[in-house]
Amino acid sequence: MFNKILIANRGEIACRVIKTARKMGIGTVAVYSDADKHALHVEMADEAVHIGPPPANQSYIVIDKIMEAIRATGAKAVHPGYGFLSENPKFAQALEAEGVAFVGPPVKAIEAMGDKITSKKIAQEAGVSTVPGYMGLIADADEAVKISGEIGYPVMIKASAGGGGKGMRVAWTDEEAREGFQSSKNEAANSFGDDRIFIEKFVTQPRHIEIQVLCDSHGNGVYLGERECSIQRRNQKVVEEAPSPFLDEATRRAMGEQAVALAQAVDYASAGTVEFIVDGDKNFYFLEMNTRLQLEHPVTEMITGVDLVEQMIRVAAGEKLSFTQDDLKLTGWAIENRLYAEDPYRNFLPSIGRLTRYRPPVEMAAGPLLTNGKWQGEAAAGETAVRNDTGVYEGGEISMYYDPMIAKLCTWAPTRAQAIEAMRDALDRFEVEGIGHNLPFLSAVMDHPKFVSGDMTTAFIAEEYPDGFEGVELPELALRQIAASAAAMHRVAEIRRSRVSGRMDNHERHVGEDWVVALQGRSYPLTVVADHQGSTVKFEDGSSHRVASNWTPGDQLAEIDVDGDTLVLKVGKITQGFRIRSRGADLKVHVRNPRQAELAALMPEKMPPDTSKLLLCPMPGLIVKVNVEVGEEVQEGQPLCTVEAMKMENILRAERSGVVSKINAGAGDSLAVDDVIMEFE
Repeated sequence: MFNKILIANRGEIACRVIKTARKMGIGTVAVYSDADKHALHVEMADEAVHIGPPPANQSYIVIDKIMEAIRATGAKAVHPGYGFLSENPKFAQALEAEGVAFVGPPVKAIEAMGDKITSKKIAQEAGVSTVPGYMGLIADADEAVKISGEIGYPVMIKASAGGGGKGMRVAWTDEEAREGFQSSKNEAANSFGDDRIFIEKFVTQPRHIEIQVLCDSHGNGVYLGERECSIQRRNQKVVEEAPSPFLDEATRRAMGEQAVALAQAVDYASAGTVEFIVDGDKNFYFLEMNTRLQLEHPVTEMITGVDLVEQMIRVAAGEKLSFTQDDLKLTGWAIENRLYAEDPYRNFLPSIGRLTRYRPPVEMAAGPLLTNGKWQGEAAAGETAVRNDTGVYEGGEISMYYDPMIAKLCTWAPTRAQAIEAMRDALDRFEVEGIGHNLPFLSAVMDHPKFVSGDMTTAFIAEEYPDGFEGVELPELALRQIAASAAAMHRVAEIRRSRVSGRMDNHERHVGEDWVVALQGRSYPLTVVADHQGSTVKFEDGSSHRVASNWTPGDQLAEIDVDGDTLVLKVGKITQGFRIRSRGADLKVHVRNPRQAELAALMPEKMPPDTSKLLLCPMPGLIVKVNVEVGEEVQEGQPLCTVEAMKMENILRAERSGVVSKINAGAGDSLAVDDVIMEFE
């Protein structure tokens, strides 16, 4: 076994590999750019080596710099994580020439299956059902448009060396094919150093289901069930679960056996994933093979008990798999939510800055465990688990140079319904401040009827949130529970305030019972009657709630018992009330006495400033291209400029017709959120 492994990656996956290596008694080496000098993976590793400036193409994907770090530290193996150099055959070849083990598949397997064009050809030759498409090299945008027309719209334009949603576009017209081809080439070149593009038919209403495979160098191979990855946005997975709520055992077996056969056809040895598109009739089509560890691997680990990183290391060291297909079984259900530094209220645009507060829910272990082919610690009924794979910490910076994902929150339970409920509670308890993030959106998805029923496709987000995410409108019962909780908390805060000011001897006489709580456009006159065990909150219509909590003013997380149900609220202070976030809703909750409420109703509503004649930068980023000139007349939908942030290109378009009167930024300029890019007459 190796005595030292270098992790050629960053963020949460580097931390994940370090945890397993530490468990195995293996030393670890981290590499880091200038932007990651104080990163969590650097702190966790036994050694760390600086490899260059922040951009990945000047640090993390520069093979020579990684090789220098290997030589300097004497590492005997390299785990590439995912992304960056994980599917780069030249990197694997360089390691082989150096006599250093690559914790991944052989070079020939990477070349055969890591390249999406080649892998599709091999799959076709092996008799695997594939999606119609053009696998040859595409010279330019004109040829891309021609091929797209021949295949038939809609089409998917994809980077051959891509992954993680980078270098991918769906085109429905010639114009979109032309634009998508160029953007995909640019993103592919910047992210992978390989700008080759291919085009395939975009299957509408599909489910994205992938099979986890694990093979050794002695001819043994197994599949570890499937993962449902249909909840996607911009071709990037957001929610994953294992197993899929859609597959039956016969389809699972057919997909698994086919995936293993495909892997063994190229002498695959390591963990890998074969991705399929599955239609409503359970017909499945090979999409691609990822010759690396998948980001969503934790849900597979949680239902099988197999540590995939450990198995990758053991296979790389030449060991045989210690279990067979018959030893593997799927136990319970696991769900993963990806926490992104993206603002859901600004169309999920990247958000950077300092994490002023970062408090994940407490992790809890449970579920199956497979050791040397034997099951250990079988889960008890009703048991749940929480796991959070992360690469950040409170006070750390979220950089504009890398992928916006900052954590993977996972839950496990014996049933899918229990796993969903555990995830809802975990999201409620996850505190993140300082940046825009998608926690509210994830909470909304967990409560969405289509997700709860398992009836979703890869079009879920586009269909259910066509105008973007604007928060959740909570039902009446939830609003009343929050109103009752806020009134009880306000009473506690008023008592604290009166004590601090020295205005009271018997505080109960100085804090009133009658209040009016306003939230989500509703107003609830109510009465709070307190005792030593809690408060009874009576509404005007005669209904009431019993509220009990140990919340004290200043606590940013409140766990409140409302009629026997636990309500977990994120709490912030505002004038005459609280900012409360719960289950995807972000509420201003005002608690006023009757006279204050009467006067507040007379206050005019503050109108937002008019920005209709300005093009504002929607996120921190770099201007890549400006498409128009001063004096030019533009039409609705016309591209105005392209902004790049977190490895993604975003084309900003005109919202209406107009004439450009002033341009304030040009290609190469770095802008902050809401900086004015151009103005219109």
